[in-house]
Amino acid sequence: MIETLHGMKEIVNFKINTKLRLYVNDECENYPSHWHIPLEIIMPTKSDYHVACSKTVFCLREGDILIINPGVVHSMEAPPMGERLIFQADVTLLYGMRELETTLSFIAPALLITAEESPSAHVKIRQLLLSIKEEYFAEATLSEASIYSKLIEIFVLIGRNYSPNAHFRNKNSKQREYTERFLFICNYINEHCGENLTLDEISDLSGFSKYHFSRLFKQFTNVSFYRYLNNKRIAYAESLLMNDELTITEVALQCGFSSLSSFIRMFKIVKNCTPTEFKMMYTT
Repeated sequence: MIETLHGMKEIVNFKINTKLRLYVNDECENYPSHWHIPLEIIMPTKSDYHVACSKTVFCLREGDILIINPGVVHSMEAPPMGERLIFQADVTLLYGMRELETTLSFIAPALLITAEESPSAHVKIRQLLLSIKEEYFAEATLSEASIYSKLIEIFVLIGRNYSPNAHFRNKNSKQREYTERFLFICNYINEHCGENLTLDEISDLSGFSKYHFSRLFKQFTNVSFYRYLNNKRIAYAESLLMNDELTITEVALQCGFSSLSSFIRMFKIVKNCTPTEFKMMYTT
């Protein structure tokens, strides 16, 4: 249930003294378009469930698992009868783990995990979610720490099985070296996306020629260097646009865009709305 809704923003009422919320929802209740700061995981346990994220509608069957990244606008449609586990967690404290943050950025805005696509990972993630549910209601000592440890295990499984670079990793020493190098590059872009980064500069930093770097970067991230950079800039812009004290022009400049027009054009390509429309949607 949505207990506190300000415009489209849900204020999640965490369990006391934690940054976690979990409930088993068995009500025939549709949720309007909304967003919230915590990450959300949904798993139907009886009947199906429909979740719309941005322009994608996910049809969840029993046992399917949907991970929704923080800040993503989504709505949900419930069947006349059914039950689903809904888990919300503030993951900002985990962003200091660079490898984890890079992996999660590849699955935005949401990731559907099914038994057909990756049977082994699905079984393990499902077991971890059920273990989180048990821990949450048991209220044992260090319960929050235990739940976050299981959540990290889920993220590791996602990174190893679902991120575009999963095939990039194997026991070959050169492939391991490339993985570490491109994780470093992705982290560098994440931290410096507001600066005037160029393909020449980043390929030099990687130690590869521009052509070789472009090919390997696309293999590692599943997108081109400039697409990855612009996605990061727009993600950074989203957080800044929620600040009423900054104008759209100031946000554009802070995010590395040379002009307001180029920022508006790229924002609309990535988010399917203008910065002004986004700002109104998230601040009203």
